[in-house]
Formats: sequence, C-alpha cells, structure tokens
Amino acid sequence: MIEIGADGRTWLLSGPTSSYALRLTDRDELLHLHWGPRIALADAEALAAAPTPPERPFESWLDGREEYPVEGGPRFTRPALSVRGGGVRGTEWRFLRWAEGDDDELQLHFTDAVHGLQVTLSYRMRGDVVERCAVLINQAPEGSPELEVLRVDSATWTLPLRERWRLSQLHGRWAAESRLVRSQLTYGERVIGSRRGHTGHQHLPWVALDADGATEERGEVYSCALAWSGSWRISVHQLPDGAVQITGGSGHDDSGQTLLPPGTATATPVFAGLWSDGGFGGASRAWHAYQRAHVIPDADEVRPVLYNSWEATGFDISEEQQRALAGRAAALGVELFVVDDAWFGARVSDRAGLGDWTPNPDRFPGGLKPLADEVHALGMRFGIWVEPEMVNADSDLYRAHPDWVQHHPGRARTEFRNQLVLNLARPDVQNYLWEQLDALLSSAPVDYVKWDFNRCFSDPGWPGEPYPQRLWDGHVHAFYDLVDRLRAAHPGVAFESCSGGGGRIDLGVLARTDQVWTSDNTDPLDRLAIQHGFSQIHPARVMAAWVTDSPNTQLNDRVSSLRFRFVSALAGVLGVGGDLTRWSDDELAEARGWVELYKEIRPVVQLGELYRLRDPDGGLCAVQYVLGDDAVVLAWLPAQAYGQEPAPVRLRGLDPAGVYACRETGEEHRGAVLLHHGLRTGLRGDLDAAVFRLRRIADAADITEAYSGLAQS
Repeated sequence: MIEIGADGRTWLLSGPTSSYALRLTDRDELLHLHWGPRIALADAEALAAAPTPPERPFESWLDGREEYPVEGGPRFTRPALSVRGGGVRGTEWRFLRWAEGDDDELQLHFTDAVHGLQVTLSYRMRGDVVERCAVLINQAPEGSPELEVLRVDSATWTLPLRERWRLSQLHGRWAAESRLVRSQLTYGERVIGSRRGHTGHQHLPWVALDADGATEERGEVYSCALAWSGSWRISVHQLPDGAVQITGGSGHDDSGQTLLPPGTATATPVFAGLWSDGGFGGASRAWHAYQRAHVIPDADEVRPVLYNSWEATGFDISEEQQRALAGRAAALGVELFVVDDAWFGARVSDRAGLGDWTPNPDRFPGGLKPLADEVHALGMRFGIWVEPEMVNADSDLYRAHPDWVQHHPGRARTEFRNQLVLNLARPDVQNYLWEQLDALLSSAPVDYVKWDFNRCFSDPGWPGEPYPQRLWDGHVHAFYDLVDRLRAAHPGVAFESCSGGGGRIDLGVLARTDQVWTSDNTDPLDRLAIQHGFSQIHPARVMAAWVTDSPNTQLNDRVSSLRFRFVSALAGVLGVGGDLTRWSDDELAEARGWVELYKEIRPVVQLGELYRLRDPDGGLCAVQYVLGDDAVVLAWLPAQAYGQEPAPVRLRGLDPAGVYACRETGEEHRGAVLLHHGLRTGLRGDLDAAVFRLRRIADAADITEAYSGLAQS
C-alpha cells in the first residue's frame, strides 16, 4: 500500500507489519524518514516536520540521511551513483515527478540537466520486503557524448540511530559456504562482495544488523539481500555521528562501469530489504515466505527426490552403467535420475570436451533418448548436467572459435580446472549456446538440468570491443536471458543452479531456477553449519542436500551412519549421490525407509515455516518445520559429553492450547508443555540423529474436559 502526503512530497509504503517512509525537501533532497514497525501517514509527516540536526564543521547534514546519495555537492559519504560525461563528474538532480506503476510500485523521477540524465528510483512492498532498484536513461540529444556510469548501486538503506550495531554475514569458501558470523559494527566501512564474475563462495549477498541483542526469536533485525548473480558489492558504513547506511549493487570496483549512449537506459538489479521484530528466526521466515511467493518458480510444488550418478561413476561413464544405477535408484523410491558430467563430447577427464554439447557416440550410441526412456519407464524423471559457460581448450568449440573466450590480447589465457570462460556477452556465443541447448533438450525427454559454473573470471578481456567493461554485466544478463528462453521453450524442464557447489546462490538466480546446489561438501556434520547459514535467507524448498558414501573420501574421511547422513539431508531437498552398487542389501533397505519417510514429511519441510531450535555451534543441533497442524523436528547430536543426556528441545510455532501426537514415540504432548519444557530427543553417543513427526489432534481444553468426564463417571 502506498500513501502520499498532502503536498505530494512525502511517501509511505506499508506491509502487514512494517512501513517505509521518505520525504522530498523544497531543495529536492530526498531524505529517509522511517523503516521499521508500521506507522500512519500522519506519523511520517511528523517525522518530516522534525527539525534538522545542527550543522557541524567539516560534515554534511545530508550524510546518513539521504535516501539515495549521489556523487557531488555537499556530500562525503559513499555515493550510490557516480557518473561522468562531457568533462563533468557527479550528479545535481531536480525532482521531475512521481508515478505509481504496476503492482503498487512507487517511482520517483529526477533529472540532471547537465548530463541529460533521468534517474528513476523504484520502490515496491511485497509483504514486509521492500524491493528497490534504480533506472538511468540518457536523454541527451543524439550525437552527444556517451555518459560513463562509474557506479550505480541499487539502493542505500538507512537505519535508525542506535547505541551500537551488530553485523551478521555469511562467509566461506569452496566446500565451506554460507557460514554465519556476527561481529560488532565499528566506525568506517565494512565491505563484502565478489569480483569473480559470479556470486561467489566467499559471501552470500546478504547482511543483517541488530542493535539491541536480538535473539533467534526476539528483537529487531534489519536485513538486505541483492538479486544479482555476477560481481557485486555491499558496503555497511557507520558514519562519524553514528548513523549507519547499507549501500549495494552489481559490480565490484570498476567491474560495474558501463557506457550509456544517448537514447539508452540501464537498470540495476533489485536490492531487497526487510525489517522484522521477530528476531533472526522471524526475519528468516519472512524472507522464505517472500521467495516462495514472489521469486522462486512454481514454489508451491514440492521438489522430487533425486539420484545423481557422479560419485558412483566420475568420468568413467556408459549407458549400460547408468541403466544399472537407475534400476537401483528406482528401487529406493527415487523420483529423478540425473546423469552428471562426461556424457558428451570427448569428455574422458576434466581436460576435454566442455563446449561440445552432443552425446558421446561411444558411450551413448543412440544419444540420450534410450536412457531417458528407460528412466521414465522406471517411474522416474530424467536429468542431465551441463556447464555451458565454460570451454576446454581441448574441444571442437575452442578449436573453431578461440576468440570466443574471455582473454586479453598478448596475454596468457589462464586456466582453472583446465577450463576457460566463454564471453557470454557476445551475441554469437549466445546464439551458439541457445542452438546447442535447445537441440539437446529437444533430442530426448529431459526433465531437469543441473547447470554448473566451475571457475571464476580471471582474464575478463574482450579484444575489439571499445568498452570491454560491459563484459561483466553482459555475461550475467545473457545467462539470465538464456535460462529464461530455455524455460519458455521447454516449460517442463526444471533447472538447478550450481557453481562448484554454492558459488551462484542469490535472489537473481533463484528467480529462474527451481533449486540450488548448496555445497560440494556432502559431509553430514559439516552440512549442519552450511545449512544453518543458508537458512538465514533462503528456504529449504531450494536447498539441495545429498546422502553420499561413508567414509567421506572427498573431504575428510569421516565415517557416519546412514541414519545421520539421511537426517542431515532431510533438512532440504533430498538427494542421493553415493555409489549404490556398493551399498549392502541392509543399507538399501534402510535407505528405502528414509526416502519413504522424506516423501511423507516433504510438504512440511519444503513449504512449512522453519524454526532453528539449536544452532550447530555446540552440543545438540535441531530444526523444526511447521505447516498447518503438522510439525517435523530434525535433531542431531555430534558428540555426547560426559554421558550427559542432552537437554530437551523447546519447540516453536505450535498452538499452546493444542494437543500433539508424536508418531515416533506414540506419546501425546500438550502444546504449552512442548513450548516451555521441550521435547526429549533420546540421542546419545556420537553422530546420532532422529526425526519426530507431530500432529495436532485436539484442543487441550477438550482433552481436559474428556478426562474430567471420565473421572466423574
């Protein structure tokens, strides 16, 4: 809902529990007024009428109060917009008009006469999430010089003045992504981001701040997330007077630069923000609900249990071998069978074949269709792995078009994992990939594509291009366009985003894929911390989690039970990735039971509300999902200390007046008791785990009345 003040210069956007307000002064300065609990328009106007703070020497009263600070004029804070043209740098805008777009979008239009530049700031409230972005249009006459956009961020978020702030962020590396860390915010800037060409394993584009010691279920939390899958930057800045602003957008350092010729426009990705007074858990649940409602395709449909053949086969792949694995997977109750790397070209190792997206005739003489038909006959869907944005030097594609990769003239072409990066910003590369992938998806009944991206940009050059900087954003937009085009042409195909695990996870890629590969690390204990961090922003509905072999030879040789591995993976979209030909009959029978259990609890896990009951930093770890009258609790005990029984787990999200039956124990529990006294897990020893299914069966008052009647009789 959008409300406008009587003079047309105060705007208030409101969601179910929160509001966002801004004000335009008589000097066309756009000031931030409020972001927090829901207020009335009269409250916003009272904030607008409050006296301005006194001026201080060497400081600007605008700093820390402007809604979208630009470069130039009486400003010293980090600018969200920096442009240069005709020998003039900076922006001096005048308000043009406001407009209301589709779906309650507020648009504020400004113009800079010197540059002939129009700047439009866009706001939209979806639930309690505020979506913000900016659009630049060069309206200079034809023949005028191009305008150089040095930096255009999506938004600057202004927080209320508080005594002290604490910053939460998700950091990591390959096989150790999405780990949560919290630290006190100090004066100056804290900058996170990626200069690697993709979102990156090192940080997820999300931050959260709390000022009064928020807990999992209590306290104010401000958080922001960027919808962009390329290089990016988020800066959290505490100014000298204590004001805090968060500025973020695409590009890192000069990778965000672009040229804007007369008559052209550029738009930033969305930078979304959320205020919650329900602690970090309340913020997470609001983010999850927002993504299920407005971001993720077909989010109300549960994702199938998959089997991926990579760990069973590696590069030594054949159709007969895949058929055998498919038979075993189907017997487990798997619903989607995925052929991973090495089905194409001369792909006998990671040194060859990338770029040649046709089935290897020796390994698949009839193409992929016979195998896909066999998989369908077994009652499963069929999926394949691709890595379209990469190429091996040893490939037909590279031999034919060595100029199609990112490179600088006269410089060595750096290879990581024996790969080079295709310059997807080139139209000829885009056309080639469309033709290859469209033909592939048309040649066989493919239901699912695992789209990988296994290296960072290292030589982002574009010989012959007058402004090669446009390669950075151009690559991401071309990736988006290609996936969108394939989804439109093949609407029955689901897509998974993978980048050596969690290297491309963000709101931008989630708007066009059905799930993401959380991490290449499938160790069930390590995954608890990775999944804990991931859940701060993204829902279980998109979080792929696999059960693989023990010992975990890929990373640490840790030995764990099938129970612990399965319960760890039940927390997201379940997958199996072990070598089923080596599993014993007992293991296969146990696995069938876990898959059957997951299918029963899947709607609650994937579509329900998540409560993090105990974090994985020490002792017992537990999460809970609630959907309607059903609740599911997953609990893990890494190690038992001194033989002591873990304390009961206090549940959340239940009706205190309800009575809940536990399928695992046969016991009935009053909701109020579970909320305050907790549920005993019975876990003991090392690497133990359990699942508890609870269903509300009655009101506690009804049960009490029935018992009372029995006693009287």
